[in-house]
Amino acid sequence: MLLAAASCSDTGGGGLPLRRVADVALRGSASRLDYQDVDVGRRRLFIAHLGASRIDVVDLVSLRVVATIPGVSQVHGVRVAPDLGRLYASATGSNEVVTFDEDTLAPLVRGQAGEYPDGIAYVPAAGKVYVSNEVGGSETVLDARTGRLLGTVPVGGQAGNVAYDPSSGRVFVAVQTRNTLVAIDVGTDRVVTAMHVAGCDHDHGLYIDPRSSTAFVACDGNARLLVVDLRTMRVASSFPVGSKPDVLAFDPGLGRLYVAGETGVVTVLEERGQTLRELGRAKLASGAHTVAVDAETHRVFFPLPARHPVLRVMAPR
Repeated sequence: MLLAAASCSDTGGGGLPLRRVADVALRGSASRLDYQDVDVGRRRLFIAHLGASRIDVVDLVSLRVVATIPGVSQVHGVRVAPDLGRLYASATGSNEVVTFDEDTLAPLVRGQAGEYPDGIAYVPAAGKVYVSNEVGGSETVLDARTGRLLGTVPVGGQAGNVAYDPSSGRVFVAVQTRNTLVAIDVGTDRVVTAMHVAGCDHDHGLYIDPRSSTAFVACDGNARLLVVDLRTMRVASSFPVGSKPDVLAFDPGLGRLYVAGETGVVTVLEERGQTLRELGRAKLASGAHTVAVDAETHRVFFPLPARHPVLRVMAPR
């Protein structure tokens, strides 16, 4: 169901360079929603409905929920591999990673992960998937095509989000209890370097722009967004963001970085080389801690756990 723009009572975000396009009704309970991922080619958005242990599938042309995948216990992370037609989901309630056929949405493999699997990265060049075991302090490595377990990489502390950098051929992990950023070689699955993220308290959110060899690191303990030069492994700059920043999304066409926080505050920044310029910061809505971007239309998605949960679809002003 597509709701009228005025149908949701929480109508904040006036200080953001975004306009509301629609609120799309989501199925299930008014409970926590988490990571999302967009398949640009198939025009689909996958949303982890954590509190309902299901994945909502939204058609990006009609802006309607077209399917629901049940039975993914406390699903946190979702990631698509469009070239393989695979969807991966971290089931935190059962400490599993579930691999789905992206077209039929049928489960193919359920593999054991470490304790509290969360963020997911797909590495097409190596045919691997890396899953952050937040409490377990490690990365589970899977064969991307089969979902088979290939190994486990200890990272020395609680593993926050994970991201692949094709410019260096490495996977980076935010180790939040040590305030470090570690790099894993995707050929050997070994940690090859680690840096202290100066000025960061509890680095959790992570996004990498390979064009500029830059990592954006969200520090939820002190509400900072750090820009890290991956060529020198040094912090290049630091910016204030909303309290408890969580999920990051990036629009490469516009060079816009979106930072969504646990308090519902969203910060929008524009990339300029290896620095950023703030375009706006405001409370969008309660529970707006997760964000995704459609690189084709530049639309931005915020699932909200309102009394009747909705997907808020916004576009740049």
